[in-house]
Amino acid sequence: MKKLINQQAIERRVKELAREISLDYEGRNPVLVCVLKGAFVFLADLLREIVVPVEIDFLSITSYTGRQSSGVVRLNADLTINIEGRDVLIVEDIIDTGRTIGYILENLKTRKPRSLAICTLLNKSDKRVVDIPLDYVGFEIPSRFVVGYGLDFENQYRNLKYIGVIHGE
Repeated sequence: MKKLINQQAIERRVKELAREISLDYEGRNPVLVCVLKGAFVFLADLLREIVVPVEIDFLSITSYTGRQSSGVVRLNADLTINIEGRDVLIVEDIIDTGRTIGYILENLKTRKPRSLAICTLLNKSDKRVVDIPLDYVGFEIPSRFVVGYGLDFENQYRNLKYIGVIHGE
């Protein structure tokens, strides 16, 4: 396993993102929507650093089979909070093609939130096929298959404290 982003860099960037989010959402009580399963570690660390009141909820989405995007996005579990009239911040682990986050945005827009924004830990802009504006980005990364810090390969490696690339990738 080759480290791409070490634990200290992740911790530092999560704190910076939390400061930005706290300033931007001061006095607004946003709903942080975590996209499962990959973003749960990022959400937990981000949540502990945000200093404004927030609520959290979860979406479960599937679009990958092994290392490849299937091209089909499927909603497995929906929100439990009504987001109509609310400020919503989607918390994602990684955005590459943009298909999944595009699907999520279109789905959540139909629920009439006051605002919708996106925070992603990792961005692979060179893989983008759907143009999506990102509000908060942790790291720009090359087009490699990454694991760790919540991201997996066949449900393994989520527990790593860093972002790594599996050898041969």
